[in-house]
Amino acid sequence: MTLKATTSLPDARAFPTDAPVMAKRRAAEAGSETGQLRVAIVHYWLVSMRGGEKVLEELCRMFPQADIFTLVCNRDRLSDFLKTRNIRTSFLQKIPGAQRHYTKMLPLMPFALEQFDLQDYDLVLSSESGPAKGIITRADALHVCYCHSPMRYIWDQFHVYRHGLPWVGRALMSITAPMLRAWDVTTSSRVDVFVANSDYVASRIRRFYDRDSVVIHPPVATDDFAVGKGKGEFYLYAGQLTTYKRPDIAVRACTEAGRKLVVIGEGEQLPYLKSIAGPTVEFLGHQPFNVLRDHLSRCRALLFPGTEDFGILPVEAMASGRPVLAFDAGGARETVSAPQVGFRFAQQTTEALLETMAAFEAVEDDIDPHAIRAHSLKFSASVFRDRLSSLIEQHLSSHGDGSADVFRRRHG
Repeated sequence: MTLKATTSLPDARAFPTDAPVMAKRRAAEAGSETGQLRVAIVHYWLVSMRGGEKVLEELCRMFPQADIFTLVCNRDRLSDFLKTRNIRTSFLQKIPGAQRHYTKMLPLMPFALEQFDLQDYDLVLSSESGPAKGIITRADALHVCYCHSPMRYIWDQFHVYRHGLPWVGRALMSITAPMLRAWDVTTSSRVDVFVANSDYVASRIRRFYDRDSVVIHPPVATDDFAVGKGKGEFYLYAGQLTTYKRPDIAVRACTEAGRKLVVIGEGEQLPYLKSIAGPTVEFLGHQPFNVLRDHLSRCRALLFPGTEDFGILPVEAMASGRPVLAFDAGGARETVSAPQVGFRFAQQTTEALLETMAAFEAVEDDIDPHAIRAHSLKFSASVFRDRLSSLIEQHLSSHGDGSADVFRRRHG
């Protein structure tokens, strides 16, 4: 497999200063001749294990030979699987406190991202939520962007994030955001194929970048969950305790209704939530996966009052046989999409959730946990792999250089 350049290159001997570039190209061609597709995965930052990182894990399983490029990495917060990968970081990693205060370095991220040298790679997969798609690839490489979301903090959530900053941060964000938006739109042209994680995100890609995308829902490790035994004991809220996720709605509703609620997660809203919570609300803070899995299997229902681009947690709850009560927006419209798996409430208010809880409790005994789990399998990792592999093979075929054949032999 040799991916042909779009322009012919002169002999390196005629231009001694180009020797390093030519050496890289000769190494790349040698790798192609061995039938090894060279793959780079670019992920915005690696400082925790959330939905985006679970997608990254699946990409690494699909492409075990891939190198990972990321702006900042905290290996202590990664899964054992990701710790084994070859991870390369940007110059931001060397700045003191970068692993904790990386979001404050947003104006520097385009510069850091464009310093990554990806000239050796035939296939580049960017995982986009923060900046990732703006990397510079070889002209004949295929760049597929799996977009979890266009950057919220410079687009539709700009004012929410800005109001949460001190005055210095607000002033800096006001100055830099227009330039970041211009860079974000411009770099969308560097992507050959956009893949959106939901119809909701596809509409945002179209709005902000004027690009079409293919919707492939993210992989959910449904095999890691099992249907719980017996009737649930409590309602559950899990996730970051941040304003836009609206955990306050769940806390207020269960406090007013006198229903037991377990809250798993941490974030800046924790002190406020504790101040409005009644005696039926229990806060567990951050918990490891096995504790979350146990609570998902034992809850009456998962409360999901925020708007998420997709929302892996509701699918994990359904894989545990538990229903979801979700706000009718974002990815929940695609996952909590059948009456046998949960309820959606139209207004993002405590009153609307209370009404939905009452409707759920009226039919709670008639809900079939196994039917809920069966629904969750539509979002399994195997479905994700099959759809993404087919898409990549299709676009590699357009190169006409045999790269699709190599990919097919490895992933067929």
